[in-house]
Amino acid sequence: MEMIRDQFFQPPEEYTPIPFWFWNDRLTEAEIIRQIHDFYDKGVTGFVLHPRIGIPKDIGYLSDRFMELVYAAVKEASALGMTVILYDEGMYPSGAANGQVVKENRKYASRGLKMVEYPCHPSGMEITVQLSADEELVSVQAVEKRTDSSIHPDSTRVLVNNENKLVFTPPTEQTWSLLLFIETYTKGTIRGIHYGEDDGEAQAPPAADLLNPAAVNTYIRLTHEKYFAALKAFFGKTIIAMFTDEPDLAGRNSLPDLMPWTGDFLTYYKRAENKETWLPALWFDAGKDTAEIRRRYRKTVKRKLGESYYKPISTWCEQRHIALAGHPADSDDIGLLEYFQLPGQDIVWRWVGPEEGKALAGRHSTAAKCSADAARHRGRRRNLNEVLGVCGKESNWALHPSDMKWYFDWLFVRGVNLIVPHAFYYSVSGKRSRERPPDVGPNNSWWPYYRHFSQYIKRMSWLMTDCVNLTVIAVLCETDQLPWKTVKPFYENQIEFNYLEQALLSGRARIAGDVIQIAGQVYNIVVIEDTVHLEERTIKKLTDFMLAGGTVITVGEQAEEQQQLMRKGAIPLASEAALVDVLNGISERQIVITPQDTDIRASKIQKAGCIFYIIVNEGEKKYEGSLQVKEKGKIEEWDPWKSTIRDASSVQHKHYRTVPVDLNRREALIYCIDPGQQQTHIEAAAPQANTRIMTTLDKWSIGHPATPVDNTLRSWTEWEGMEYYSGTIVYETAFEVGEADIATAIVLDLGEVHEIADVSINGQEIGVKMWAPYRFTLERHHLKPRNRLRITVTNSLANQMDRLPLKSGLLGPVTLEVVAL
Repeated sequence: MEMIRDQFFQPPEEYTPIPFWFWNDRLTEAEIIRQIHDFYDKGVTGFVLHPRIGIPKDIGYLSDRFMELVYAAVKEASALGMTVILYDEGMYPSGAANGQVVKENRKYASRGLKMVEYPCHPSGMEITVQLSADEELVSVQAVEKRTDSSIHPDSTRVLVNNENKLVFTPPTEQTWSLLLFIETYTKGTIRGIHYGEDDGEAQAPPAADLLNPAAVNTYIRLTHEKYFAALKAFFGKTIIAMFTDEPDLAGRNSLPDLMPWTGDFLTYYKRAENKETWLPALWFDAGKDTAEIRRRYRKTVKRKLGESYYKPISTWCEQRHIALAGHPADSDDIGLLEYFQLPGQDIVWRWVGPEEGKALAGRHSTAAKCSADAARHRGRRRNLNEVLGVCGKESNWALHPSDMKWYFDWLFVRGVNLIVPHAFYYSVSGKRSRERPPDVGPNNSWWPYYRHFSQYIKRMSWLMTDCVNLTVIAVLCETDQLPWKTVKPFYENQIEFNYLEQALLSGRARIAGDVIQIAGQVYNIVVIEDTVHLEERTIKKLTDFMLAGGTVITVGEQAEEQQQLMRKGAIPLASEAALVDVLNGISERQIVITPQDTDIRASKIQKAGCIFYIIVNEGEKKYEGSLQVKEKGKIEEWDPWKSTIRDASSVQHKHYRTVPVDLNRREALIYCIDPGQQQTHIEAAAPQANTRIMTTLDKWSIGHPATPVDNTLRSWTEWEGMEYYSGTIVYETAFEVGEADIATAIVLDLGEVHEIADVSINGQEIGVKMWAPYRFTLERHHLKPRNRLRITVTNSLANQMDRLPLKSGLLGPVTLEVVAL
């Protein structure tokens, strides 16, 4: 147990945050090495080396000079014992080698399928098909129209192309059209690394055809082999992975109304038990089967993408003793994570956040569980999330430290255990500061205090690695769609679950008695939302599971597949509203807090022989309540932000103990139960503390020439000429404390602060707080009868960068409170 505690206090560097490091300016070895040491000093001992727009054109992507700079960075990282992940593109999305794939062979450019419609004359028509040299006719079909946007699918017929001459006479008097399905270039691009190569610009690099194995092999040769040739000695040591970033089949800014396609894909499509006559339904409403046809097409394309792109890159990485890391294009693409040794997802553009219910709603709210559950069911130790990119609230640079903490906790409690902050910028000069901001590292206001974040990330990443989360509930999902409505009440009621893919359920999972076992996880309840299309082999596996005593719950509209399960004993629910009550009636809760609070998230894991409860406050109000603990053993409260461990008080009940939980906004606490040790004592509930305000501090010396004459506490934006100031200002005052008060607990409450407060008293560092509540407990050794208080306040960089007059500074009121029992 001592080793576990030691690792909590000083987690191994394996668990470091590994930020995107944007190489976006003229690069030099000296500056690269300086920045690496700056990262290291802040506890950041890894980075993703990410070429980004702003590199001058004389440093070409993968050129000799570029590779010299890469080598210098990796060599320095190796000397410091740091970790490097290589990024496989210049800039993104991945797969084009900054346009070099298409430059080598123009036929490797991204391809798509377009549909051209020719309305038929009632007496018939003859068409001469005219194609450009870059186009290929895939199929010609006649369709009977119901409306401009819908067809009668049963009437569709495939026509023979006779040397590009098409003749067709409508068989009925209804409205008919000829549809030509033509393979063509998408004209899609990626964002490049030089100015002039961004979206919509003339030199934007062309996207490659990622469904074409020959194009992908060229990409691997140009990119991966280039890195390996230069850095072979570091592979599997300093270099742990290659990061691939949301490959886009059509590329960015592609021609409209195209479907992903590639040469001879029609043959592949039909081999996957699709029909050629289904192609019109990709554009037109074809009745009740439209959604299913499109779903099957989408799955076929992604299966092909997995085979042609992800699998060969994954194999290449594995053979060179590194991991394929990164993430697919969509937040719920869980099936494609099969190929990742280090599966991941991203949370960017503030898709989720603490406001407006975004933490639990929409497909992006599944991203953390997507990578975590993909990893846990495949026996992968780690999973990552690229987080914080363009996540400012009021403006691009208005990402607050409290937001960062919220995002990290949102990820950890859902099982993510490798954080990839987006991003640390090599430079923020000129236009670079506007490119997907903010810098969340060295060019932001919190950088002097970043070690607080890096150590916190290490502790939580360590905790969530090499563990099993103790839930008996699996929520069934498809390879590219994760239900979020059904699981919302789970989060709100601290009911843990894992997403389980149909392919894994019917494949690797096994039924043992009345449970499903897979990669150390054990489930006796499977929940199925009506958005999930059940396959026959899934129905058979679930039927066997129920016959053995397992429980299946179907939620929502009961389609034929769900009705088959109902006939075998599944529990049908009309909506998720009754789900929690049903679960409470058939299964013992793993996590119970009192009183109930919909803003509290919880996870229960087993690690190194101990049980850990992770409790996170995702709301804006303080939570005061208790946690039920049924396990025997000593209970400790671990605070991962403060790096403290203390014995937890508890009250014994008949079948469980209750532990008090006191959780401010933006806080997370861990309760560790060590079954190898006995609880030394059982305390009654602590009496309510009495608090009185001893004094309000209102006489300040403020260290800035723009300070108002009266030195009152107000926002800097109200000071003359300071609306758009970003920086640091020092506040000082003196106060006296009587001997009787020194002997009690004293709390310094700063009131309202925007946004980082670094406090010292009599020259002694008290602490730093970066979000409310700004309360500091003053120990007896901090205080004298007469004291000098110094508060260094740093505001948001958004004021300067975005010309946004956000509240800034120490607003107070600042009080000293005496706390006595």
